[in-house]
Amino acid sequence: MKRFWSLLLACLLLALPAWAEEDASEEDDWEEDAWEEDAPTGSWSQINQAVSKGEDWQKVETDDRFRLGEITALPGYDGLYISAWGTYPSMDGSTVCVPMAMELARQWLGLEEGDMNGFVTFSTTPYAYDRLTQGKPNPLVTIKSRGVMMDDTHPIDLVLATYPNADERQAAADAGVELVYVPFCCDAFVFMVNEANPVDSLTVSQIQEIYTGQHKTWADLGGQPQQLYAYQRPHGSGSQTAMEELVMAGLEIAKAQPNYVSDGMSDAVRQIGNYDNGPGAIGYSYLYYVNTLVENSGIKVLAIDGVAPTAENLQSGAYPFTVNYYAVYRKGDANTEAFVDWLVGEEGQKAVAQAGYVPLR
Repeated sequence: MKRFWSLLLACLLLALPAWAEEDASEEDDWEEDAWEEDAPTGSWSQINQAVSKGEDWQKVETDDRFRLGEITALPGYDGLYISAWGTYPSMDGSTVCVPMAMELARQWLGLEEGDMNGFVTFSTTPYAYDRLTQGKPNPLVTIKSRGVMMDDTHPIDLVLATYPNADERQAAADAGVELVYVPFCCDAFVFMVNEANPVDSLTVSQIQEIYTGQHKTWADLGGQPQQLYAYQRPHGSGSQTAMEELVMAGLEIAKAQPNYVSDGMSDAVRQIGNYDNGPGAIGYSYLYYVNTLVENSGIKVLAIDGVAPTAENLQSGAYPFTVNYYAVYRKGDANTEAFVDWLVGEEGQKAVAQAGYVPLR
């Protein structure tokens, strides 16, 4: 039955005009909800800025090792086809890694920009790790300009994502799956405040004190005597995992105030930049997301311990909350391992930089 819905909905998506496809993927993600309990809302719903290759884009890969497989006609549907994944890995991942997957599709598959919404369909961090661990496919991946639906029975090969939380790591262990985590770029886990807030820097200790409930106003943090609103993210999100494991380092986070858990990454940015409670708000996200994937007017990113999250400070590790994004695959998958080796090699790191990320070196 799932296969039937997958084929039917993919055909409908391939037939949609471009504007309708964007509405379907960015607002509702109704296609996955057709069969998946607790279905992901999808990464495109958290991206409200144009993501496309720059005018100076260059092709950096120099061979044809990773290509899509055999294409066969879809019975009963003239001009529509199903493609095997071939040697190109099937992917899922975190919202913040969507542009990286787009760049990989440009480099290896020569996809048009108009095909990206259908081909890069990331379900967000927790769903991506579940699919990789449980051997589930990423359904409804399409190449609209070619009338192609990708094989929706092929399990996820590769996750591009933030590091998994303890529950996700345990789920892999319980399933008897050993995952390999390979960092492919640097980024900053950042704290955001409203641009009207006079505070420009906080210490690590001050951040921890805020989120253990020790500060109720900004007055003793160098700000105005106004109430402090500390936003959090849901447990299991990539941002919350970084907050719990990297920033708090074992300290228990105080329970969030009512209505101060940002369901999506874009919600956090919007809420902090809002004119209402925004001036007293603080929240967290990833620098690449804030600068590239979401409208960010009204907020500013804080320095930590006086260190700004510049590319130089990320590559050197001087910024206290420097993070990596990871290429994650099942141990023993030689083809995906070779793909990841390329990603962290000279050509791959050029592609990383071209997509706007900070390369490892």
